[in-house]
Amino acid sequence: MTTTSPQMRRVALASALGTSIEWYDFFIYTTASALVFNKLFFPTLSPVAGVLSAFATYAVGYVARPLGAIVFGHFGDRMGRKKSLVWTLLMMGIATFLVGCVPTHASVGTLAPVLLVVLRFVQGLAVGGEWGGAALISVEHAPKGRRTFFGAFAQIGSPVGLLLATSMFALLNGLLNAEQFAGWGWRLPFLVSIVLVAVGFVVRMRIEETPDFERSARSDALPIVECLRTSWRQIVVGLGIFAGGFAAYYVLTTFMLAYTTTQLGLPKSVALAGQIVAAAVEAALMFVFASMGDKFGRAKIIGWGAVAGLLWAVPPFWLFGTGSTFWLCVGVGVGLIGVTATYSVGAAYVAELFAPRVRYTGMSLSYQLAGAIGGGIVPLFSTASLEWTGGHYWPVAVVTALFYVFTLVCLRIGRVRERAAAQVPVPVAL
Repeated sequence: MTTTSPQMRRVALASALGTSIEWYDFFIYTTASALVFNKLFFPTLSPVAGVLSAFATYAVGYVARPLGAIVFGHFGDRMGRKKSLVWTLLMMGIATFLVGCVPTHASVGTLAPVLLVVLRFVQGLAVGGEWGGAALISVEHAPKGRRTFFGAFAQIGSPVGLLLATSMFALLNGLLNAEQFAGWGWRLPFLVSIVLVAVGFVVRMRIEETPDFERSARSDALPIVECLRTSWRQIVVGLGIFAGGFAAYYVLTTFMLAYTTTQLGLPKSVALAGQIVAAAVEAALMFVFASMGDKFGRAKIIGWGAVAGLLWAVPPFWLFGTGSTFWLCVGVGVGLIGVTATYSVGAAYVAELFAPRVRYTGMSLSYQLAGAIGGGIVPLFSTASLEWTGGHYWPVAVVTALFYVFTLVCLRIGRVRERAAAQVPVPVAL
């Protein structure tokens, strides 16, 4: 089977559009958690404790993501990438729309955060299955020598989704006063997402199944069982490839929102400007690094990005402390260079760690475990550390640096085993 140019364009569009919508839905919850959920759903707690509780509901989505990887990975490896992707999009869209309808603590008391947690869990399940399928739709359709570049179409959804989500909140923050925003304005980004989902659904229904899936041999074993039995080392390596970038990304975006507004007392507009810069930098550099990955090798790009991120773990906090919008944006923007380098080539790198028959499950689990730790636990730990240390940032910087070290260690393990595998006449497991 081959993929023609018109088909490849449709595949790239479906991958990019679908992940953009999914991440928009995910990030509007993230932004609302940092800005208003603490006041609307946890009004009896202190400001920092309220943010911590809001981030706890936010973290539920990351806990659900590995489960989503297993569930949708099973269907993706058994029934096809396309069918799994359609369901993840619908689940995410409906759950996000319903978040915009949830009553606040003032209306229904403790039922409000419970409903929030349930819908966040559904969001996490959907995102857990989304990325692996979107990445494989692009990577497995891509021509030889261009897998990294086309894999980046799935990755571009993250910065585009963040840009859309942050721009929406920035627009509302400028048009509405604080009372209007807290009363009903925050709901609008959630409600309008249903229109985006309808567009994404139509696009995804037009794509074809991937050649690799059509050619792959099916196993009688459950994909998750076979994957854990034969490819658990690849899962660990894949987790590590994404871990450093994930930790840094959410520190520079999600945690930065809470840190600068509640701890430093900066206006929301300053923090939102930092998020817009983060999305712009990532979107601008995504395909640059992806093209470099096809030319120079994915491992080199990941290594360069991890070292750059490691060296930039502390400086952003110095720049945040100036209170300047410009320097805050510099701190975030420079940090996102290292993040983008590792993230842009990660889809193709991790996909080829696994055999096609367990690839959806394996790469999804690697990615979502990294997301659960780096994106779910790190912002929660970072916010809690402000209480423990009296507002000092050093634990956050240390944890970010350690995650990048973990990325470098896993990259090294992967490269050593790749060389070992190349010296034997038959493929071996990592």
